[in-house]
Order: sequence, then structure tokens, then C-alpha cells
Amino acid sequence: MTTTVRIPEGWPTTEEEARAVQDELRRRVVLDEPGPPPGTGHVTGVDVAYDDERDVVAAAAVVLDAATLDVVAEATAVGRISFPYVPGLLAFREIPTVLAALDALPVPPGLVVCDGYGLAHPRRFGLASHLGVLTGLPTIGVAKNPFTFTHTDPAPARGSSTPLLAGDEEVGRALRTQEGIKPVYVSVGHRVDLDTACAHVLRLSPRYRLPESTRRADALCRRALREATAG
Repeated sequence: MTTTVRIPEGWPTTEEEARAVQDELRRRVVLDEPGPPPGTGHVTGVDVAYDDERDVVAAAAVVLDAATLDVVAEATAVGRISFPYVPGLLAFREIPTVLAALDALPVPPGLVVCDGYGLAHPRRFGLASHLGVLTGLPTIGVAKNPFTFTHTDPAPARGSSTPLLAGDEEVGRALRTQEGIKPVYVSVGHRVDLDTACAHVLRLSPRYRLPESTRRADALCRRALREATAG
């Protein structure tokens, strides 16, 4: 079942309004909790897909058993794109439909893994942090590229990592999930520390570069978008 989402009343419409919301919510990010132990409870991947020409965004939430990586539940939501494309403000395009997909789940999501950033964000408040503050859930971001940050290359072995740096500040880690394959970029969102976040990502990536949570949510949101825009 797919939930249809309206853009919330009072949703930011300008860059200035969106940055003001980021500034307000960023103060609520919790960074001093370790987070749920890897391999326990539920882990939920969330992802979105767009059709800008038709003004449609589809979000998916896929709950996995953290121990077995079996799918426990899934939900999708479709709505209008709620904000223009502005680097650093992508959460405002995604949050309404992602929240609706999470709300439609029949089980608690547990840890939420976002296809994007948390602290590894120019304003230290990417999608994972934004979603964590709004829901109160522990969240992490796992991105495919380092955005504007720098890092040295991790050693080739699976599990190797190096700091993702903004100047001298560690905002995340470049983490090698498969031997000799390009790393992913892990950052804390809310209520999880970086060591725990990286341990979760490794458990979620037994065979491929990207976590199973992200792979399954990506496939599901693309399918939901195709169905929503068919014809």
C-alpha cells in the first residue's frame, strides 16, 4: 500500500526559510548516545526517487531484521516535490514523503539508515539528522560520495576507514565495506555514535558496497515512482 502525501502547511518555500529551520532543529541533535547495538532489533532503510517533470517524489521504508537482514516490513509514500533542488537543502524535498512512509510501517523501525548525510553536511544537519530530530529515532547517513569533504583513501581491506574531514573536524568516515571497492561515507545522524554507525554499516553490507537497507529501499522507491507515474 502506498500513502499519498500532501505538502505540510507552513513548509519552507525559500532558501532563507529552510536554513532558519535547519538552524533551529540542529540544536536538538543528540550526539552522546551510543545507539542500538549492531545486529539487534530492526534496521530500516529509507530512500526517495523523483520525477521532476511530473512533480512527483516517491519514498520507501524497508525494515530489516538486523540479525538476519530478512525483510520484516515495507511501506511507500508518494507526493508532490516539496522544495526546489538546492544543494545542502535536499532534506526539504524528501522529509514529508519519508515521514509518511515511516508512519505507514506496521512495526517499529528501530535504527534508520538514510541514503545521504547526517553531520557530514555543510551546515552539520543533513537528512539523517533532520529525520532523527523530527522522529526521535536513532539515525545514520550512508552516502555514495564525500560531498564537499576530504579524506585519505582507506586501506583495501573490508572494514578499513579514514576520517571524513571538514578542515580538522571529523564529520564522518570513509568506510570500506568490500575489499578493494570504493568506500561509502558514513556520518552520524541522531542518537548514535560514529563507531556504532560504522559497525552497523558493515553488518548491513555482507556482499555489496551499499548496505542492504539502502539497496532494498532504493529498489522499492523506484518501483513506487514507476507505478505512480505510469500512463
